Amino acid sequence: MATNDDEIIRTRVTLLNRMKNWDDQSSWQEFFNIYWKLIYGFARKAGLTEAEAQDALQETMLSVAKNLPGFKYNPEIGTFKGWLLTLTRWRIVDQLRKRGPMVPHHPSALADPARTATIERIADENSADVNAIWESDWEKTLYAAGLQRVKLRLDPQKFQIFDFYVTREWPPEKVAQTFNVAVNQVYLVKNRVTEMLREEIRRLEREAT
Repeated sequence: MATNDDEIIRTRVTLLNRMKNWDDQSSWQEFFNIYWKLIYGFARKAGLTEAEAQDALQETMLSVAKNLPGFKYNPEIGTFKGWLLTLTRWRIVDQLRKRGPMVPHHPSALADPARTATIERIADENSADVNAIWESDWEKTLYAAGLQRVKLRLDPQKFQIFDFYVTREWPPEKVAQTFNVAVNQVYLVKNRVTEMLREEIRRLEREAT
């Protein structure tokens, strides 16, 4: 493997602490790479335009930078996942308020005209719909980030076998023929990579709990 497992664990556990140093650009870039799609996608589901969602993303990142030094994990108070959702909510609400009353709001995953106004639902920390969407998107974010980390650690052919079999859902026989390996090897690679992926996701979860 290209990266030592102990080093991976260390960087995962200390990422948020390292980010409290504004000069640590590599840590901030890592954080952005992991979470930008989560924030941007959530903003789009809230009904923001592409430009508005980009603004909400940038403002959320600025809020993280401003408030992270004071953030301390406390399971009795809340998680980093919930804290990031709160910051994202606020920035989305800011964008919606900038529109004014005359600008139409297009339906989205978070906009249901038959229910409470979207701006109120997003601002409501107890909104079951909003929290459920964030939870689903959060899990997808950790999966994607974990998969990217596994890709960096893995032999390229093994990752391709996993990608074609699991992600693209090719039949194992077709994967085996494409990469000139036994079908049993396809199953072995799938199991090994799946376990590596689970390990990476657990590390990401420890970072953000």
